[in-house]
Amino acid sequence: MKLYEVISFNRELLRRLSSVGIRLDDCKYIDLYEDYRKLREGGGKMTYIAAVLAEKYGVCERQVYLIIARFEKDCTDISV
Repeated sequence: MKLYEVISFNRELLRRLSSVGIRLDDCKYIDLYEDYRKLREGGGKMTYIAAVLAEKYGVCERQVYLIIARFEKDCTDISV
């Protein structure tokens, strides 16, 4: 299957995801966010959590904060 065919077949889904602010790369960070939620529920401090997740997932701490903020944003488009 060609890249064009995959994009064409999923065109409507991709449009909807894009319209609500979801980036294709966001799927890489689902496990990071799930770990964040577990650590927060366990009473962990944000600074500690960011440091642990940054090391575990190979991103900088600032990126961890940005990912968490993006994942916690409400979808604002009516197409959801």
